[in-house]
Amino acid sequence: MVENAGMTTYAQHLSQLQAQAESALARTGFDALLIASGIEKYAFLDDRPYLFQANPHFKHWLPLSNHPNSWIVVRPGHKPRVVYYQPDDYWHVPPSSPTGEWVDAVELIIISRAEEAAAHLQLPGRLAIIGEADARLAGVEPNNPQDLLNLLHYQRARKNGYELDQMRAASRRAAPAHLAARDAFLAGASEAEIHRAYLVAAGHTDRDLPYGNIVALNEHCAVLHYQYQDVQRPAESRSFLIDAGAQVNGYASDITRTWSQGGDADFDALLAAMEAAQLALVDEVRDGVDYRDIHLSTHRHLAGILQAQGIVKMSVEAMLEQGVTSIFMPHGIGHLLGLQVHDIGGFMADEFGQLAPKPEGHPYLRLTRKLQAGMVVTIEPGLYFIPTLLRQLRAGPAAAVNWPLVEHLSRFGGIRIEDDVVCRAEGGPENMTREAFAAL
Repeated sequence: MVENAGMTTYAQHLSQLQAQAESALARTGFDALLIASGIEKYAFLDDRPYLFQANPHFKHWLPLSNHPNSWIVVRPGHKPRVVYYQPDDYWHVPPSSPTGEWVDAVELIIISRAEEAAAHLQLPGRLAIIGEADARLAGVEPNNPQDLLNLLHYQRARKNGYELDQMRAASRRAAPAHLAARDAFLAGASEAEIHRAYLVAAGHTDRDLPYGNIVALNEHCAVLHYQYQDVQRPAESRSFLIDAGAQVNGYASDITRTWSQGGDADFDALLAAMEAAQLALVDEVRDGVDYRDIHLSTHRHLAGILQAQGIVKMSVEAMLEQGVTSIFMPHGIGHLLGLQVHDIGGFMADEFGQLAPKPEGHPYLRLTRKLQAGMVVTIEPGLYFIPTLLRQLRAGPAAAVNWPLVEHLSRFGGIRIEDDVVCRAEGGPENMTREAFAAL
C-alpha cells in the first residue's frame, strides 16, 4: 500500500488495516468482516462484573478500550461501520459521545441497547465474525475463521507509525511511575504503598493497567508472577522488583526494573552484571535475527555471570549442556508487545499458521519468529533464586554450586530487567524504555 504523506498516522493506520482486511477476506472467501468489542462478564451468582477486556482486534481499529457491546463492520470498498453502544444509564457512567479523528473516518451508528446492533450487522454474503462466543446476537454468532485470523495475526506483529507512537507514549507514561515506585521502596514503603505510588505517578487506576503490577520485595522477587501486594512494611527492605506498564489508546508498555538498597557487594555486583548483559542483548535485536538465537544468547550471558560472580564453578559450556542456567532463569527472554502484553502471533512461522518450534529444553519462550522491522519485543533477562528449582539442582547431577553464596543471595529473591525494543530496518534497535527514562 502506498501511503499518502499528507495523511495523519492514524489515517494511514486505518487505511493499512482496511487494505489488509480486504486482502484477507478475498483470500479466504468471505464478503465482510465483523469484529465484536466484547461484553461484560459477571461473577458467578453475583451482579458484580469482572474487569472488561476489549477484543484486541477491535482496539486495533479504534482507540477504544472500555466500550463493550460495540462492533466494527469491514466491507471492501466501504468505510468501516462502527456500531457504538451508548446506553442511557443512570447506574453507571456510559461511554461519552464519540470524539476524535476516528469519527470522521467511519460510518458511525449509535445504539442505546446492545441487541440493536444486530440490525446493522446482518449483511448478505459470507461473514467472518471475530469475537468471543458470548458476543453473539440474534443472527450474528462469532465463527473466528482460523485461516483469516492467521493472516491478520501474522501481519499484526509489525507495527506501523501510529502504533509505535502509542507505544512510545505508553513508555513515557510508565517511566516516571517506575521512578516513583523506586523512591517509595528506598523510603521503606510496603508493596501496597509502592503500588499506590506507581498508580498516582502513572495517572492510572488498577483498571487502566495493561496487566496486574508485580511489586515484590526481598524473597518475593523470586516469584516470577508474584500476584500479591503485602500491606505490611518489611523489617528490612533489601531488594525490589517491579514489573509494571501503562496503556495508551489500547497499546501497552511492559517494563521491569530491579533495585537494591545498596550495601551488599555480592547482590549489587550481580545487579550490575545483569544490567550490562541486558543492554548487550537489546543490541542483538536486528532485522532478520532469529529471536530464538537471542534467547540462547541470554543463557550464554547468564552462564558467564554465574561463573564470574562465583555462584557456579563450571564452564559456560557445561552449564548450558546440563541446563544449569535454566534453574536460574526458567522463563523466555521476552515476547511480542502491542495491543496485548503478550501479543498474538509469536509462534507463527508463516501467515498460514505453521508454527516455529521452541528451542529444545526451553518450553516457556513466547516468541520463536525471525525479527522484522516494525516488530516490538521485550528483552527481559532474569536471574532468580527460586527455592523449588534450587532443590532440583541440589538433587540432580552434582553441580559445583557455591551454596553458601546462593543462600545469601536468596534473601534478595532475584533480578529481572526489561525494556521494550523496536526492531528497525537499518541500524540498531530503538529502545523505547530507555529513551522514556532518559527524557525525564
